[in-house]
Amino acid sequence: KIKKIIIWILAAFIIVSIIFGIYTLANSSKANFVNDDIKASDVTEISANNYTNVLKTCHENINAYLGKKIKFTGFVYRLYDFNENQFVLGREMIVSRVSDTQAQTVVVGFLCDLDNSSTYTDGTWVEIEGTITKGYYHSEIPVLKITKINKTDCPENPYVYPPDSSYVKTESL
Repeated sequence: KIKKIIIWILAAFIIVSIIFGIYTLANSSKANFVNDDIKASDVTEISANNYTNVLKTCHENINAYLGKKIKFTGFVYRLYDFNENQFVLGREMIVSRVSDTQAQTVVVGFLCDLDNSSTYTDGTWVEIEGTITKGYYHSEIPVLKITKINKTDCPENPYVYPPDSSYVKTESL
């Protein structure tokens, strides 16, 4: 009779442990879950800290970002073969430090499409809102169709940094 009682206690203990483990696992997954879903009408403001990560991820999976609306500040940058409605919303990305006061940089950014974009000269700092569309520039790339644009001042830190592994690729911004 004592053996039966011990077996029942052990069985109950194992069942409670399993239930507690499942509950803990389920709750820890919820605690670490980030809801990245945004409604198509929402605008996601991108920061200088995640700009290159978003840019890279968007280039790697354009279709997942089509129709998403973003807001960001950068400068107008053009290449010789852009059409009259195109410019890059650029930022200088630091690729290496030469010294404490000098760095090697490259311009990175989203190709933008804006009617009458020639009113914004190269180097002009702007804040834009735009919708991610699919376009073509030497290959298929994401293009921001600008819906709002305003001139602004250069931010305190105008630089961005190379993409890193801290940005998790998702189906939306």
